[in-house]
Amino acid sequence: MGQDDQAAATEALRADREVRLLIDAGRRDEANSLFDQLLSKVPPGLDPWARAAILTRRAVAAWRLRRIPLALELAAEGWSDIDAEQPHGSSAADTLGRLGYLLEGIGYRRASLEIGRIAVDVARTGDDVEILAHSLQGLGGTLNFRACEQPPDEADETFREAIPLLEEGLSLVSDGRMHLALLAAYGASLAGIGELDRAERIARETLELAKPEGNRWATSVGYWVLSTIRRKQGAPAEAIAYGRAAVEDAERTSDISLLQRYSQDLADICRESGDTAGEAQALRLNVSARRTAMETLQEGLGQALEQRRLAIRAQRLATAAQEAAARDPLTGLANRLGLESTAPGLLARAVAAHRAPWLVLIDVDWFKGVNDAAGHAAGDAALREIAQLVRAECRADDVIARWAGDEFVVLLTDSPEDNNPVGVTVAERIRAAVDRHDWTAVLGTSQRPTVSIGVATGPDTLERLFANADAALYRAKRRGRNRVEVHAAA
Repeated sequence: MGQDDQAAATEALRADREVRLLIDAGRRDEANSLFDQLLSKVPPGLDPWARAAILTRRAVAAWRLRRIPLALELAAEGWSDIDAEQPHGSSAADTLGRLGYLLEGIGYRRASLEIGRIAVDVARTGDDVEILAHSLQGLGGTLNFRACEQPPDEADETFREAIPLLEEGLSLVSDGRMHLALLAAYGASLAGIGELDRAERIARETLELAKPEGNRWATSVGYWVLSTIRRKQGAPAEAIAYGRAAVEDAERTSDISLLQRYSQDLADICRESGDTAGEAQALRLNVSARRTAMETLQEGLGQALEQRRLAIRAQRLATAAQEAAARDPLTGLANRLGLESTAPGLLARAVAAHRAPWLVLIDVDWFKGVNDAAGHAAGDAALREIAQLVRAECRADDVIARWAGDEFVVLLTDSPEDNNPVGVTVAERIRAAVDRHDWTAVLGTSQRPTVSIGVATGPDTLERLFANADAALYRAKRRGRNRVEVHAAA
């Protein structure tokens, strides 16, 4: 990556961080405005993992802004860039960590935990300590949330798994947003294992650092930790007050996962203390948060399905357009393009199966006279009729095409049960069918079209088969028309 590309990537990273800071501060309108400006700006010249990292960062931002379809689209685009790549280095870890966050949000919780562990392992192969710290915080925070839903003995083990990860992260970054996120999650883990004094010191340090920066995401975690501590200490009034502060800041930052967790805990604390009104209010918030999560997921799924439907429709239209381009509109047969695109496969299969290919070239005799006498509309009707007669005398897998004007081609292969030269047999059937057909309804009584046919065979190309059949057709014309001639193999 050149210096200009590197500078563009650095600028994109700076802008993405600014969006996240605005989201964490609860400044959603400003975050949306800046985010919209970034969407069309993906620096050129990036390696796949670096590009995927930018796209997945933006997917997380879109998710936090509740722009779910866009989040899924960005995540899918980022993942498709690196689907076949072996994850290695900081950009890969960054991508995986954020994908894990999104998987957690859409309900793939087991997968999110697994991918979080992989992100940490991959981050250790890179040289960006902040991305390693971010991966450690992501895994530690996910473990904390898991522990909150487990029985006490299992929860203690899960909290203790998170602690060394968060401590390692704190040893890597000493300030900034990531330091705050690690500090907040560390306090939650300590509270979970009962180290309440240390947990309170960490929670108050988190609040002290987060408030001047306006980081409501970190303050919500800090208040939640203090609420947990007071609940364990048997001080429900303070637990409720801190719980409400945690819920309020989680609402402001549009973090539905935090809001669901905190409002449920607040409802439990209110119930334990006999505060039925507070419990009802917290449960309403919890139900509302769950409904919001469900509605946004349904919206995302609905729009994803609609996009898939449109993609399928576009694919079908493209296929139909391709088929139309290879089909003669007058007769419904394949046209020259259709024959030329189909022939190589048929010839290759014939050679592989040790079967002989045959080309039957059909030309309507004196067709100009038919047009002059009956008119072009009647001439077109006659060509359509001949196309039907040719189709009726061929097998389902034979290729039938209108080559040009009043010329038709049949490309076919013989089979083990064919005792006679199949191309000659089919050609004679077609000639006879046209000759004995009742043309009165189409052309009246004055015109009876016939056809001359040239036949060629051999393990050859379409061009050679056509040239040989054309030579045989010329002989049929010269020898009186309404007849079949076969090219004599050399």
